[in-house]
Parts: sequence; structure tokens; C-alpha cells
Amino acid sequence: MSINIEIYLKRADKIYTEGENLTGVISLSTNSDFKHEGISLTMEGSVNLQISSKNVGILEAFYNSVKPIQLLGIACEVCGPGKLPSGVTEIPFEIPLKPKPNRILYETYHGVYVNIGYTIKCDIKRSFLSKDLQKTQQFLVQYKPGYNACPQLPLKDKKTPLNFELSPATLTSGRSGAPNFLLRGHVESVCCNIAKPLKGKIILVKCAVPVKSIELQLVRVETCGCAEGYAKEATEIQNIQIGDGDVPHNIPIPIYMVFPRLFTCPTLITTNFKLGIFYLKNIIHTYFKNHELVFVDLCFVYYQYLI
Repeated sequence: MSINIEIYLKRADKIYTEGENLTGVISLSTNSDFKHEGISLTMEGSVNLQISSKNVGILEAFYNSVKPIQLLGIACEVCGPGKLPSGVTEIPFEIPLKPKPNRILYETYHGVYVNIGYTIKCDIKRSFLSKDLQKTQQFLVQYKPGYNACPQLPLKDKKTPLNFELSPATLTSGRSGAPNFLLRGHVESVCCNIAKPLKGKIILVKCAVPVKSIELQLVRVETCGCAEGYAKEATEIQNIQIGDGDVPHNIPIPIYMVFPRLFTCPTLITTNFKLGIFYLKNIIHTYFKNHELVFVDLCFVYYQYLI
């Protein structure tokens, strides 16, 4: 005797917002009659924090006491003890997506040190001598358009365009080995809608050596901590090439970067963690010092993504 459990959500993209109902069906397929002691559903959501190993000594108290932050927890019985007939049985369900008291359903986010995830789980209880069965399905939570979960950063702030200029004198690293160059650029806003691409342009005014490529790197900063202190870590999200080969001088190169939805999120500041402070690195690969590859990192602005 075997049984197969599947959870099918009504929405193919599995994206929901707070206050909506999570609807779907539990599909149970068995090749013979199946006796059980009850079928239940559990919907959970939590924030999991992890400190980098290099910060353990600094924040040992937080590292030893860190626990998941529970945002959502709803359990219900969908079927009492009984017997399932041979074949496929479908049990529909509908559960309201409501957070625990004094909690907010943050957007789904998969980072290195911070993870926000939501799941719905089906449990089938069996007799004492048989093993219980379980199936878990993930779903995504996003904010409603115009919703701001971070009141510390009003949506109306920093909507102005930004012009920047980069040269060896403005580099934060690699200044000593950098060739003489001048790069000017423009981005439409330092406060962006996460659902829309980042747009702008870059102009290579001059460079003393041939350029191999120009790339943009999106970096996220995750902060975890408590009253004893905070640990901040920056990790790369994506890298796109906007110029290939020795690009012509004084020609605008467009910037068009789509944010990877699972690995970026609207700016969020809470007591134990901070998310959504991002910045761009401009990387120029050049042929320099007998055709060795030289990396020039140009950090120029922090971006805050808000819906």
C-alpha cells in the first residue's frame, strides 16, 4: 500500500499578500483503501537569522541565542479520522493569510544571513505502528502596491536623479594600480520601485589603456544583531555586463538592470535585522601591466528599493 500527497495552490505563481485567502487542494493518491487518524494543515512563516562565522566572537551572545522569528502560525483540521478510498481524493482548503499578533508579514526573501520564508504543510496521522505522512509546499508573500513596511524611510524621499563621476581619485580600492580614466554616469533615482528596472547611463570619457569590459555588480547588505551589537555583511546578488571590448569614448552606455525578485526586497529595518540597503559596484576590466587583468571597483551610491 502506498500513498502520494500533493498540495496544489490555486495561483500558479504562488504569490499572495497579507489579508488574502490561501486556497488550493490536497491531492491524495492511493492504490488501495487507506485508513488514517486525521488530516491537518499548518501554515507557517518565519525569519531565520544566521551570523557569519567571522563575527561569532563579537556577537557570541546573539549567536548562541538566535531563534527564528515567527510571523505566521495557523493550524486546522481538514478531515477527521476515517478511511480514504482507492484512487485520487481531493480535499479543498481555504486559509486566511493573517500574521500573529503584533507581527507583519514581510516579503519572501532568500539571503545569505537572513531568510524569510512561508510554507503550508499537510500532516496525515496514522496508527501507532505506522509512520505519519507529511508534505510541505512553499508559497511567496509580497506587499500590496504602495504599501511601505518601513515607515522610517518614507516613499516620497530621495526621488531625485543622481549624477556621478568616477576617476582614480574617487576609488575606494585599487587606486594605486588604476590607469588614468574618467567615467561619468546618471541614474534616474536612488529610491526605486523594486518591480521596475533600474535605468540610467554611463559614459567612458577617457581611459589610458584599452578596456576589456564594463560590468555592474548589485550588492546587498544584510545586518543582524541585538542590543550587544550588530554584524553587517555585503554579498553579491548579480553581475551584468554593459560594455564588451574597448568601448568607444564619449558614447552613452544604457543601464537597464532588473532586480532578481527572490534575492532583493523592499527596504526593511527591524530590531534584529535590516534588509534592502543595496549598492552598485562598477567594475572595469582592462588590459594593463603586460595584459594582466586589473579589477577597478567603483562604489558610488546606495540604493534603497521601496514599493
